[in-house]
Amino acid sequence: MALPAKTQLRIWGVAFAAFIVIMWLLGDVILPFVLGGAVAYMLDPTADWLERRGFSRAMATVVISLGAVLIFAIVALAVVPTLVRQADALFRTFPELFRNLQGWLTTQFPALMDQDSTLRQTLVSIGEMLQAKGAALLEGVLTSAAGLLNILLLFVIVPVVAFYLLLDWDRLVARIDELLPRDHAPTIRKLAHDIDRTLASFIRGQGLVMLILGTYYGVALMLAQLQFGLVVGAIAGLLTFIPYVGAIVGGGLALGLAFFQFWGEWWMIAVVAAIFFSGQFIEGNILTPKLVGSSVGLHPVWLLFALSVFGSLFGFVGMLVAVPVAAALGVLARFGIEQYKEGRLYQGLEAPPDRRVDHRDQD
Repeated sequence: MALPAKTQLRIWGVAFAAFIVIMWLLGDVILPFVLGGAVAYMLDPTADWLERRGFSRAMATVVISLGAVLIFAIVALAVVPTLVRQADALFRTFPELFRNLQGWLTTQFPALMDQDSTLRQTLVSIGEMLQAKGAALLEGVLTSAAGLLNILLLFVIVPVVAFYLLLDWDRLVARIDELLPRDHAPTIRKLAHDIDRTLASFIRGQGLVMLILGTYYGVALMLAQLQFGLVVGAIAGLLTFIPYVGAIVGGGLALGLAFFQFWGEWWMIAVVAAIFFSGQFIEGNILTPKLVGSSVGLHPVWLLFALSVFGSLFGFVGMLVAVPVAAALGVLARFGIEQYKEGRLYQGLEAPPDRRVDHRDQD
């Protein structure tokens, strides 16, 4: 006989509270394990694909690991140093860019750019703040002994955790399935399947979109000889998961840099603008429909809210788990709405059974 509903709610409530407390107490300690689990989750379909073609699970895991190490080495040696140098130079160049903007505004609108005008003082302060804060942040991350130690630990622990989780992923899933409450196992499996579909569409699909667009923007801007093109492309690619934000921020930054670098060479400014317009066309008409699909179910506002809340509560680890938690809560919310529409609270006590509408078919 199943436990009463109130008892079950109490047990699951205590379990959820314990999970929140563990997240709060452990904080950055579990970061390598969260990252390793995320990597294993993203690579599991590739391992399944190799298994269907005759590879054993162990061999598939080894092949994937060697490929990942090779790609990581290429990126670390060829891309990361250039990206760091350009990011540092960009932060240090901000005051000069704002001085150039100030000079142009003074020429075009002398009344607005008087020595004591608010606009002039604001531009000067913004430039100095961006240089001070940005350079200090970058140097702090790169020179802090604790930061370097944490990065080294990530490089050691994350691949190991990802390797073993990927190797045993199917067994772990089967083990968890055995531990499900028998009365609710079918419902939990359905919800887990919906959450997995949402996460697969968003994390794997959107991750590929971000990688492809970031690479495209970075390479195209570098070929266009735009200063700091690689870091601008990386910023635009990272922000692509929020619709239009990546193009607006990256495009605005690239066009601003292009105006100061190519002033008078309007065709070069047009080239930079065309790069972002073409990127948006490719994303909206090819990449997102093919890789992400239209049924992800993660609204940008809900995603931003989850990132803000979990980031403020649990730091960087919270931001990492914000997307899967947001996806899970979204699926649970839709399931709750379905149950509500089937119940008497929504349909009413007087509605005859044959006149009640199954809203699941409509949704």
